[in-house]
Amino acid sequence: MLSALDLARRVAAGTLLPRDVIDLCAKAIAIREAEVGAFTALDLEAARRDAQPELARLPLCGLAVGIKDIYDTADLPTAYGSPIYAGHRPKTDAAMVMLVRRAGGIVLGKTVSTEFAGLQPAATRNPRNLAHTPGGSSSGSAAAVAAGMVPVALGSQTAGSVIRPAAFCGVAGFKPSFRMLPTVGMKCFSWSLDTVGLFAAGIADVAFAAAAIGGRDLRVDGREPSAPAMGLLHTALWPEASADMQEAIERAARKASAAGTQIREITLPAVFDEAAQAHATIQDFEASKALAFEFDRHRDRLSPALREQLDKAAAISPLAYDEARRFARRARQAFGTFMADADVILTPSAPGAALGSTGKPIFNRLWTLLGTPCVNVPGLADPAGLPLGVQVVGRFARDRNALEAALFLERALAR
Repeated sequence: MLSALDLARRVAAGTLLPRDVIDLCAKAIAIREAEVGAFTALDLEAARRDAQPELARLPLCGLAVGIKDIYDTADLPTAYGSPIYAGHRPKTDAAMVMLVRRAGGIVLGKTVSTEFAGLQPAATRNPRNLAHTPGGSSSGSAAAVAAGMVPVALGSQTAGSVIRPAAFCGVAGFKPSFRMLPTVGMKCFSWSLDTVGLFAAGIADVAFAAAAIGGRDLRVDGREPSAPAMGLLHTALWPEASADMQEAIERAARKASAAGTQIREITLPAVFDEAAQAHATIQDFEASKALAFEFDRHRDRLSPALREQLDKAAAISPLAYDEARRFARRARQAFGTFMADADVILTPSAPGAALGSTGKPIFNRLWTLLGTPCVNVPGLADPAGLPLGVQVVGRFARDRNALEAALFLERALAR
């Protein structure tokens, strides 16, 4: 994999040019893209033209970035993972794409998204084992980083579409606090849940990229991370985690404890019991409105799975939707009290290693509903060598603290 932080330091120091970074990406793409299928569109020549030396003075230092095909791009086709929009060319870039460009990043291409960032699997394969899924919906972004084709990629999460692919592909994934980064120009699935996310090789890399693009103090590479107070969370979903995943979480807790952090087992209060249903109600009610044009005008070109989901969503009443929103508000308020004795929570990123589908978001929905920052920490694997991701969940708007805790855990796992 390509370390975004290492490449940026070398470019800033003048030992590497932005064009050299593009060449590194192009070499990896030539070797692996045919078998992985991470991109829907590529323009390496345009990237080379854009890779001017003066980009070294900007925060992203001319690094190449993969853009999930859910974000509008004016100079590359944007299909949102659907045949309905094949060849579609938006007139403008999404806000996040412009933030990447303003920060000195170079858009290398569009990465594969599942259909409208939903559950229908895409054709992308996991670089760690081509017989397995890279996860979804940010399939191409996670795979492109894992295969060394880009140092940074944008994704999005409505349920678990950043954390789970990061876990399956063995890379760092960061879902910031809700609305920390703009979703303007991103194809909407659920306006109350859709969240921008980022992928990079390691925790320091993804924190660097988030800081450079978003302009916030999120970098964690400047000093040794302090030991966080960490809550080990066994929810009612714990039996859904594979034996390998359960052992990975226990091992991560032991490693963190040995490195000096305080580990305390915690239990979710009953107020969170209805979180999965509230998430589903909000997500599907809003999807039925956000995708009304596609459903009414192009129903036959939607996947059977999405048609069925939207058919069922039509039965959700505004009253049920409003009640789910009220539950979400109460849960967010309760979470602040719940986290009084812990800086972060340690929990699975996914039920287990990558399988044949995009995977279940059961360990992600609650945190997306609450809008909290989440980080997938790579570094563990099952006996077959497939990555197992552990998830660090922080307090709302305390994203740097969550990233620092994730870096602490990443280093503990490496010891």
